Amino acid sequence: LIVLLSLGLPVAFAFLLINIVGFLAFMGGIRAMPQLVLSMYDSVSGFVFAPVPLFIFMGEIMFHSGLARRSMDALEMWIGRLPGRLSVLSIVAGTLFASLTGSGMANTAMLGSTLVPEMQRRGYSKTMSMGPIMGSGALAIMIPPSSIGVLLGSLAGISVAGILIAGIVPGLLMAVFYLFYVVGACWLKPELAPSYAFKRVSLGEKLRSFAINILPLSIIVFLVIGLILLGIATPTESAALGALGTLVMGIVYRELTWAGLMRALIATMKVTVMIFWVIACATGFSQLLAFTGGGPGLVNYVLGLGLAPMSVVLAMVGVLLLLGCFMEQLAIMMLTIPLMMPVITKLGLNPLWFGVLVLITMEVATLTPPFGLNLFVMKGAAPPDVTMFDVYRAAVPFIVADIIVLAIMFAAPDFALWLPHLMDK
Repeated sequence: LIVLLSLGLPVAFAFLLINIVGFLAFMGGIRAMPQLVLSMYDSVSGFVFAPVPLFIFMGEIMFHSGLARRSMDALEMWIGRLPGRLSVLSIVAGTLFASLTGSGMANTAMLGSTLVPEMQRRGYSKTMSMGPIMGSGALAIMIPPSSIGVLLGSLAGISVAGILIAGIVPGLLMAVFYLFYVVGACWLKPELAPSYAFKRVSLGEKLRSFAINILPLSIIVFLVIGLILLGIATPTESAALGALGTLVMGIVYRELTWAGLMRALIATMKVTVMIFWVIACATGFSQLLAFTGGGPGLVNYVLGLGLAPMSVVLAMVGVLLLLGCFMEQLAIMMLTIPLMMPVITKLGLNPLWFGVLVLITMEVATLTPPFGLNLFVMKGAAPPDVTMFDVYRAAVPFIVADIIVLAIMFAAPDFALWLPHLMDK
């Protein structure tokens, strides 16, 4: 599988080819093919994956309707004279959009195409113009609505609502660390983000813009996050309400055109089909591991080493971080979660806590050279004079911030889980 992926074969088809060969060799030859087809169908026909296209649709409506641009203009009024003003704006906007889109790549692309040219024009360093956007853009993996969170919950056999809510605290903590870094670095070295004159607005105008452009978005955030946290709605129900709320808002603000709606639907279909293909083909791979004894054999081998449980978890996190340098998140999870979760269960550790660690490593994977997806998205959105090495260098401080949050969640499991536990009460 790793050889096929390294040769550039699409993830879904790499899994599919391995499945066909494996089923023919180990599971009864040609007679096993109907079983493979049925397992692929069952893997994507379950209710648990219904939030995925709805979350993706929310983000596409946000970007194709102009709602994101309006909210960014409103947020900029409140930034004031903070050092690295536009970098701070990108982090605040990226965190807000993370709770509305569910797509780290779309988040990064929108912020990059909108803010990077303006930052470059005002003399911002490449690190301060691109790094905050890549870091905050990737927060969509952590903060609901997170399509990766839904997939992880299903793959790991843990509560989808639980893993979505559990990602909020580490996601917000990352945003805080980003802000501290940007403000601190720009205060110590003003040349990183030169100050500039900006139009002052009255408090009344700020409040009016906030009420018109930001407050309605909080309703959508409540529909997606609040209803799950209160136990009123399932992730699928909250995703449907969030998608409907975003659609209604685009119509009310007269920002959503028929052409924009069509582009949003087509983009949603493309991304959803890609994700479901990977899920379907990777499910057969999990069955193959179980049938051949590879999965149970690995579990018994790890348990037989006699290592401390936390040492095993640390090694797993290291493997995930390493894979994140070379593979995209879906492939990593499909390859590792069926092997790792049984070990976590056998060791008596909390699967939801380990799920939080996996989510954080998946965020880091979008930023780590040489193949982090957000790195390539930023390169595409950046001006032509930006090199790939510039993009790599800009991501480093934000990778460090993510690793610090990962260490905190590793050392303090209760801190990672207190919000899901609050949901259970």
